[in-house]
Amino acid sequence: MGDSAGLHLKAVTDTKFDLVSLGEVMLRFDPGEGRIVGARNFRVWEGGGEYNVARGIRRCFGLRSAIVTALVDNPVGRLVEDLMLQGGVDLSHVLWQPFDGIGREARNGIYFLERGFGVRGGLGMMDRGVTAISQLKPGEIDWDAIFAAGVRWFHTGGVMAALSEGSTEVVREAMQAAGRHGTVVSFDCNYRPSLWKARGGRQGSVDVNRSLMPYVDVLFGHEGDVAATIGPASLSAPWHTLDSYGPMASRVVADFPNIKVIASTVRQAVTANTNNWGAYGWANGQVYEGMKLHDLEILDRVGGGDSFASGLIYGLMEGKGMQWSVHCGVAHGALAMTTPGDSSMATIPEVERLMSGGGAGTQR
Repeated sequence: MGDSAGLHLKAVTDTKFDLVSLGEVMLRFDPGEGRIVGARNFRVWEGGGEYNVARGIRRCFGLRSAIVTALVDNPVGRLVEDLMLQGGVDLSHVLWQPFDGIGREARNGIYFLERGFGVRGGLGMMDRGVTAISQLKPGEIDWDAIFAAGVRWFHTGGVMAALSEGSTEVVREAMQAAGRHGTVVSFDCNYRPSLWKARGGRQGSVDVNRSLMPYVDVLFGHEGDVAATIGPASLSAPWHTLDSYGPMASRVVADFPNIKVIASTVRQAVTANTNNWGAYGWANGQVYEGMKLHDLEILDRVGGGDSFASGLIYGLMEGKGMQWSVHCGVAHGALAMTTPGDSSMATIPEVERLMSGGGAGTQR
């Protein structure tokens, strides 16, 4: 179907799902305009890097998506399920673990997030120790059965891989199964310092990422996520310039020639609620620059990168070409950051209107 940047996608008619994601889904507590320490009320949302992509693919772009995750079977887990049901993502591959009454054996992950405003940056606090999904081990999910049913695209990332050593191996197992069944694999490096603190920090994440890269077709990240040696140069390289992106991508592909597409968002935080936002992509030896949004007003920045990923994936799955897909990702990510919660509330017409230069006037 059209230009898919060198990716070989299965036909829609031969598949059950357009996209399957693997990752943790947590319950987010949002104090709104206030701060965590003084809050008396919280609004709750479901969220997780890999899940957000599946939800965007389903709710904004209308494609068929599923999430593979694990939850503890208690009222909190069922609340997360109820929120996911509203998102429309297929939940037939959710693994339910028994509740021991106090959460000593397994828990559902939660996190608290202040959005920040002006000179006060956002603040996130995770509470995700011994979660059900972090305790998954290889062999507990029948990946061959999932992919044999027909899946066009599989997405996971560095958050899932970071949860535990077992999680890393579950990611590897899933990627290998996807490859055996001809499913396109994408991986979002999504480095989280808090998750890697006990596993070697940045270098630990790079080592894991590099071990997984041979199974990746589409990489969301940059050279610092997979550089053989982590040093000042690899962490401060100017990925946000058009001239530097091509050489960066070439170095990554020289190490991992299986990677066909690389995409990276670019964000400059002027204040907590005003960002410059854009992206670059690479495919077939060519660099693609996404639309640039200067002084973008941010309501809730969490999930912007995930919505970029789902927009780009949608474009490539629909054969719209790399340039269109990068623009779509930027527009979808921008719109996702204008609404509360991790997930997109945008529609395809809204995304396409922003892509075409439409303004913020009221539509009647």
